[in-house]
Amino acid sequence: MRPLSEMSPATRRGITGILTDIDDTLSTDGRLTAAAYSALERLHEAGLKVIPVTGRPAGWCDHIARFWPVDAVVGENGAFWMRYDRGARILCTVHAAVLPADRQARLEAIAREILAAVPGCALASDQFCRVADLAIDFCEDVAPLPPAAVDEIVRRMEALGMHAKVSSIHVNGWFGDYDKLSTTLRMLREAFACDLESAHERTRWVFVGDSPNDAPMFRFFDNSVGVANVRDCADRLDTPPAYVTEGQAGEGFVELADCLLDARP
Repeated sequence: MRPLSEMSPATRRGITGILTDIDDTLSTDGRLTAAAYSALERLHEAGLKVIPVTGRPAGWCDHIARFWPVDAVVGENGAFWMRYDRGARILCTVHAAVLPADRQARLEAIAREILAAVPGCALASDQFCRVADLAIDFCEDVAPLPPAAVDEIVRRMEALGMHAKVSSIHVNGWFGDYDKLSTTLRMLREAFACDLESAHERTRWVFVGDSPNDAPMFRFFDNSVGVANVRDCADRLDTPPAYVTEGQAGEGFVELADCLLDARP
């Protein structure tokens, strides 16, 4: 991981879009600071596409798509994307997969098994507004669990046929062949006529994140950036980001925004 300061001026000037994780990338200690929100707004007002790509639930994403200075949002680790048409006052939601008819019953049964087997974990407090996945809290509203406990949650989800990914606060599990990357690529192609399979087009986008569930994005994007706290999970990343900020969490995001905006004419 190279310091963000080593990103070339030409690369910075060529960036047209920002894809960003939310928890511990935009947020700091569970809060969205004024500085981080202002950075989002400055990027958007400068004409860059700004799109959060998050594990957070549909209920949050509805709010984000409507109220934040963003162009779209990918939620629940790729279960769907949302885009709000302000002129028509229409929220468009596109799902990445057909939800199993018995999804809710299966998720509830799996949650009961995991909560009984892994002491200290809990159902994520935002589970009630999810449409596709199961989120088990190991750090947000509970005392942080050791890595072995997190691994056990992942193991149990996978043994029951789920895909499982670890964020900085939750283990998310779901049924369906999608992830943050596949849905992001589909969303950009369908909503913005932007094909990131083109190497040239891909260099015009930055992804910034901090946790293991961001690994597919770090691997795909040449201009991938980790905020400084990504180092905390470096041993769990198959592919680290190309660059890393000096600042932690939201401060790192502000650092990235300043880096890109300062290079623009």
